[in-house]
Amino acid sequence: MDYFSTEITNLIEELGRLPGIGNKTAQRLAFHIIHMPKEQVDKLSDTIKSAKENIRFCKECFTLTDKEICPICASKERNKKLIMVVESTKDLAAYEKVGKYDGVYHVLHGAISPMLGIGPNDIKLKELMVRLKNDVDELIIATNSNLEGETTAMYITKLVKPSGIKMTRIASGVPVGGDLECIDEVTLLRALEHRIEL
Repeated sequence: MDYFSTEITNLIEELGRLPGIGNKTAQRLAFHIIHMPKEQVDKLSDTIKSAKENIRFCKECFTLTDKEICPICASKERNKKLIMVVESTKDLAAYEKVGKYDGVYHVLHGAISPMLGIGPNDIKLKELMVRLKNDVDELIIATNSNLEGETTAMYITKLVKPSGIKMTRIASGVPVGGDLECIDEVTLLRALEHRIEL
């Protein structure tokens, strides 16, 4: 038996499709939205539509941005010869919060996971290899310390090692099985400073 009208039920169902949103949270959000002033609902709706229409991959590092080149890649202050490979834009943001890294990034948008059917061609590895044809001093591999992240790090190492580019892996200050976006800035900084050569 439905407790709510069709419109409310539809709103709850759509909100419940978002990651990390269970039924109770979806209900709370739905009723909050229903009680918001119309102008705020319109602004929220317009912001979501605008983000979906205008956010794309940076042409250099493949992070998410609303410009052709993201602010990090566009900055003249950044060391373009130092590239840190991360799995997601959220991981990039985690390192940017540390405030001590002055290189650029390469966002893979995933990690190799045969169990999930994600292979090397499903992430931005070809694009990384194209970037490495430029003048690069060091490649820092900062994938997560889980099975998928380690598999991806090993795969990148096999691809890049013959080129002679210096390669390092973030140190084990990052706990095994931990996601970068959930780790505090001090631990991330320690992992960056104590990275090891591969």
